[in-house]
Order: sequence, then C-alpha cells, then structure tokens
Amino acid sequence: MTTETPCWFKSSYSNNGGNCVEAAANLVASRGIVPVRDAKNPGGPVLGFSAGAFTSFIAGVKAGTFDAV
Repeated sequence: MTTETPCWFKSSYSNNGGNCVEAAANLVASRGIVPVRDAKNPGGPVLGFSAGAFTSFIAGVKAGTFDAV
C-alpha cells in the first residue's frame, strides 16, 4: 500500500478568477490516476481520471476542441 499524497497544482494560466481546478500528476506512476479537485473547495470531492483519459482531455483543450462549450 502506498501512502503517497497528492501534490496539487494549478495551471500557470490561472488568473485567480475563482474558476480553477487543481490536479496532482505525481500519482500517475504509482497509481495510474490523475486526481482533480475544485481549487475553491480543497476539502471537497476529488475526481480520479486515468492517465490516458486526462492526457486526451489536455490534448483536446490544447487543440481547441472545447472552445465552443
């Protein structure tokens, strides 16, 4: 069993407007997941995404896939 804790970070593009999420990429190697949480509520729920799903999401963001949302 691992006791590794998430090392949370926000994007450097975050402008502190209150609509940010934090991710913890340090758990990919040991657990294969990327936890994500609402930066305004650090004690709230955490979603865990597989590394592949998170990578696909980031690629979609960079490609502008979600610009019309």
